[in-house]
Amino acid sequence: MITLVSRFLTKIFGKSAIVKFLKMISWTTRKLASGAHSVQMKYEWGTPPQPEWYDHYSDQFYQFKTTQNPLWVERGVFGLLPMKQGANVLELCCGDGYNTYHFYSIRADKIIAVDYDKECVAHAKKYNQAKNIVFELCDIRYQIPQGSFDNIVWDAAIALFTEEESTIIIKNIKDRLTPNGVLTGYSLVEPMTGKQTSVHNERVFRSKEDLKRFFEPYFKHVKVFETIYPSRHNLYFYASDDVLPFDPEWQYLTQK
Repeated sequence: MITLVSRFLTKIFGKSAIVKFLKMISWTTRKLASGAHSVQMKYEWGTPPQPEWYDHYSDQFYQFKTTQNPLWVERGVFGLLPMKQGANVLELCCGDGYNTYHFYSIRADKIIAVDYDKECVAHAKKYNQAKNIVFELCDIRYQIPQGSFDNIVWDAAIALFTEEESTIIIKNIKDRLTPNGVLTGYSLVEPMTGKQTSVHNERVFRSKEDLKRFFEPYFKHVKVFETIYPSRHNLYFYASDDVLPFDPEWQYLTQK
């Protein structure tokens, strides 16, 4: 039916005119979406209290065009790199579930994604649900879903926990990772000015070396790398007792 209609309209108006009209509609809807997400983000983060999770559609429809900061894409891509096709994945502190759906679900066989915030989990189920994703309410300070996982993602949340809490969490992570499993995640570098990037942070990382030292007691191999932008200094990490992305033995790599 659509093909017949498109042929009919093309015959009357010509393809060029129809494409221009459709582009105008697309541009208009993008402007509306950008404006709506701009207002939403500024109100959510500009009106106390500051939220503990972020709607990443604001990045997709507003922030990226405004700042040209590809952080929202980086986090998903770097988190996806260690995942093999058909992986069993556990995501801790999943937030709004944006990366869960848009990046990890395409490669994972099953994902259990948890967060302690009821509103956050409800949002994830409504806007970022997929057949292979199970969103659960869970405070990882006290419990972590049982099972054996090829990949565990702990993204943008390490700084939210005290040293004592982090120690318990990492031990639970180790108990649930397969022998060649990989822990993946991201954190921000706190500025030397002493101003925290979030009012919810319990600890700070000053450098990639600082974050590397945090994981070294628990894993044989730790890799931390950074990306730096005018408004953000980002740290990404991989930790495992087996091969990590971009190691010479990594199956997806060839080099000279």
